[in-house]
Amino acid sequence: MEHFTAFISGFSVALDPVNLGYAFLGCLMGTIVGVLPGLGPAAGMALLIPATFGMEPASAIIMLAGLYYGAQYGGSTTSILINTPGEASSIMTTLDGYQMARSGRGGAALAVSAIGSFIAGTIGVVLLSLLAVPLSHFALRIGPPEYFALLLFSMASVTSLTGTSLPKAGFAVFLGLLLSSIGIDLQSGTARFTGGVLELQDGVGFIVAAVGLFAISEVLVTLEAVIKGETQIVGVSGPLWLTRDEWRRSRMPILRGSLIGFFKGILPGGGATIATILSYSLERGLSKEPEKFGTGMIEGVAGPESANNAAATGAFVPLLALGLPGSASTAILLGAFLIYGIQPGPELFTTNPKLVWGLIDSMYIGNVILFILNLPLIMIFVRILYVPAGILMPLILVAAGIGVYSMNESVVELYMALGFGVLGYVMRKMNIPIPPLVLSIILGSLLEKSLRQAMTISGGDLGILVGSPIAATLLVLSVLVFVIPFIPWRRKSPELATK
Repeated sequence: MEHFTAFISGFSVALDPVNLGYAFLGCLMGTIVGVLPGLGPAAGMALLIPATFGMEPASAIIMLAGLYYGAQYGGSTTSILINTPGEASSIMTTLDGYQMARSGRGGAALAVSAIGSFIAGTIGVVLLSLLAVPLSHFALRIGPPEYFALLLFSMASVTSLTGTSLPKAGFAVFLGLLLSSIGIDLQSGTARFTGGVLELQDGVGFIVAAVGLFAISEVLVTLEAVIKGETQIVGVSGPLWLTRDEWRRSRMPILRGSLIGFFKGILPGGGATIATILSYSLERGLSKEPEKFGTGMIEGVAGPESANNAAATGAFVPLLALGLPGSASTAILLGAFLIYGIQPGPELFTTNPKLVWGLIDSMYIGNVILFILNLPLIMIFVRILYVPAGILMPLILVAAGIGVYSMNESVVELYMALGFGVLGYVMRKMNIPIPPLVLSIILGSLLEKSLRQAMTISGGDLGILVGSPIAATLLVLSVLVFVIPFIPWRRKSPELATK
């Protein structure tokens, strides 16, 4: 009852006209940050923090949080329309979202993204309100062994994104793991595989790899089509909304994605990215036509987009209840709390209930603002598809270059992005899947870090990896994910089984 009273009183903070204005401003900026490839919520919040000096703590935190979860809404736009994910968690949306756009269903893809994001965000905030403190205790049980097993399971799930070519998927995963090992070894402090290039000491950045592999390779593929005279203006046919059948097919993926995203979001590291992988893999596994995933299945957009937004909300559980950031974005938010002399943790709910519950309640309002803000903009976003390739592709190339260069003002990273673009073009021509490569680059360093932490704790005893029910279960599931595709009695037609 005490928590319910504090929850209700939090709306007096969230509904304050000044705080409402800052919530709207944060959501608007978050949408723009999500649409722009190469920026991301962490960078956006880092740039915004200096502008919050002198503001009331509640107003500043509400605006920064609005930018954070607002960016999850906007991140799907470029993934769907131009096959360019601005964030790691938007990669899964490109698989079917871009194919839907190419087949004239870009409006439906954007609509289900907005609807799924709204429903998932609302479910996430409800669960955050009810379970923040109890779930924080469970999160404490997730140590390096369990996290290693979870990451390994996520890596194994990547194989389900590749259709029927498991060897090619394995090659992409292996190449991504090799690239993720570039940089300074955190334990020894020595440089690995940098070739003496200073810019590689921090490793291969996700944005550099993703912009090259997705955006620049798309430009190269389109350029080839222009030379061959095979290009045409991509238009949008059909209603810019969901049909009854599309809504029926999207309902359960949205619900499942919301639950997967929230509960993965409370775990540290890679929350939204791993949640989208798990959601996509689950929807593909439950589908009666798994071979059609990657060709424009609306379930492949509804599930991951819902998981993405729910994970962003779930990340507030360890941040608020334990004071532990699980990602770069929540680390920026933690810094904002500390700047204002507020220490997140279990005592926050008793020492500063109006602020913490005002923040949580503002997320209910923020989801409504984002839903209202994004749906009318669908009509503007789909117009991008009418732009001729000769105009759109150079604009994509310029935006990609600006996004890469603006991060560290590094010319070397521009060349790296171009190199990844050529690599992506070659992989496309050879039908080698790109998402497993990018996701391996992102998760590889986390996988190595958690394994080495587990080995340090156990003194080199591998038994620690199966020492808990959670870790053992995830490792068994990882093995099954690798083995099941080779079982001849999988749910596939005889024709596909013989190919």
